[in-house]
Amino acid sequence: MSVESMTLVKAINSGLRRAMEGDDHVLVMGEDVGKLGGVFRVTDGLQKDFGDARVIDTPLAESGIIGTAVGLALRGYRPVCEIQFDGFVFPGYDQIVSQVAKMHFRSGGRLRLPIVIRIPYGGSIGAVEHHSESPEAYFAHTPGLKVVTCSNPADAYWMIQQAVTADDPVVFFEPKRRYYEKGDVDLDSADSVPPLESARVAAPGTDVTVAAYGPMVKTCLEAAAAAADEGRSLEVVDLRSLSPLDLTPVVESVRRTGRLVVVHEAQRTLGIGAEVAARVTEECFYSLEAPVQRVTGYDTPYPSARVEEEYLPDLDRVLDAVDRTFAF
Repeated sequence: MSVESMTLVKAINSGLRRAMEGDDHVLVMGEDVGKLGGVFRVTDGLQKDFGDARVIDTPLAESGIIGTAVGLALRGYRPVCEIQFDGFVFPGYDQIVSQVAKMHFRSGGRLRLPIVIRIPYGGSIGAVEHHSESPEAYFAHTPGLKVVTCSNPADAYWMIQQAVTADDPVVFFEPKRRYYEKGDVDLDSADSVPPLESARVAAPGTDVTVAAYGPMVKTCLEAAAAAADEGRSLEVVDLRSLSPLDLTPVVESVRRTGRLVVVHEAQRTLGIGAEVAARVTEECFYSLEAPVQRVTGYDTPYPSARVEEEYLPDLDRVLDAVDRTFAF
């Protein structure tokens, strides 16, 4: 067994490298992904090792990046597109929802677009406007797209490889605030890796179920550790896949705990948390001891860096929601 400690950035880089070594049809493309290695250095060294025909520096045109990827996918390639920041994806949004998501259905199943669209997302990096957004619900609401997000280096390493080998388009959200946090990655555990579209229990517990994804998983694990000091046991479920949603671990957990808190950075109204709350209520109505609580960003545009920590969910807000579930 080969286990390495690496950052989430390094894990994605290593996963992409392994995917490119295994299939000559895998291409990486985006703004500054080649010579620079990406703004966050996720693609560092790939152009040097695989050449500029497979790691392609594109113009600053997200619609062009996605449109070109559609043509490449139709010709048998597996393009991996990097959108430099979350707020930059919207010029390419039309291509994603009108072409990428619909091609398989439009062709009656004859055509597939094995495209991965990588999007660094979320806040807490002190960035300017358009650099700290959480647009995942837009894509999860679009039939024809798989939408996934990793929360740790081990998942990042394996999930990016699973996304590349998928025959359906995958929108791959990367929590940029966790990019440089380290974790152990088993490089040889392919047989035990869970499916791309599955959730997992990140920490077992008995009193309250806490469901989160991406950057908020670590926050919820920290909340679970703090709650344990007060005698409460939180079970943390990492959703991992936002479309399709695998709520089996959440439902099983809620049937034991009777309580659910859903946590995400994105705005509250019509967010992923609302869908989770609705479906868990449908499945677990007679098991719930309290209404489902949501801990989210606020229904405002993402604020300036000076006040972003007041906007983002934190340990205290998660624990406050846990307390509210016991008030019923």
